[in-house]
Amino acid sequence: MSLNKVMLIGNVGRDPEIRYLEGNTPQATKVAQFTLATTERYRDRSGELRENTEWHNIVMWRGLADTAEKVVKKGTQLYIEGKLRTRTWNDQSGNRHDRTEIVADTFQLLGRRPDGQAAQQGSYAPSQPSYQQPSYQPQAPSQPSYPQPSANPYQQAAQQPPVQEAASMGPEDDLPF
Repeated sequence: MSLNKVMLIGNVGRDPEIRYLEGNTPQATKVAQFTLATTERYRDRSGELRENTEWHNIVMWRGLADTAEKVVKKGTQLYIEGKLRTRTWNDQSGNRHDRTEIVADTFQLLGRRPDGQAAQQGSYAPSQPSYQQPSYQPQAPSQPSYPQPSANPYQQAAQQPPVQEAASMGPEDDLPF
């Protein structure tokens, strides 16, 4: 069993760069690439506040790239879920290059709105939607339909004959426990 899952909350470092594979046609595959900064703040042994910023290369494909092109801008705070991917290639000079990327499966806008006004409830804007990469969803088997229970289950109990009392049953049913 294995798991390749990344969850990040950070700020976009530059506007998404949009490219098309197979040319700039409606059938072309769209890809968006941008950087995301995550900052860790901590106090060192002397008590001084330190910051460590990591820069992540984000890649979004197809519909997710289309949405990112419309709503993601430099400085936008995002929550991103995806997976790690490392690519290796040689340039024209023969130099080897390695690049680690986060291929996004879903993202959500957080923080401030693009017009600079704060979101309604704290730093999280629940009114802004989450965007997901479309994926295969198997169809559930059809469920048999069952009759709906009546609105008042107590009326059903009143219409049924009463259960025979335990005291009126014979001694063979009188168990010591």
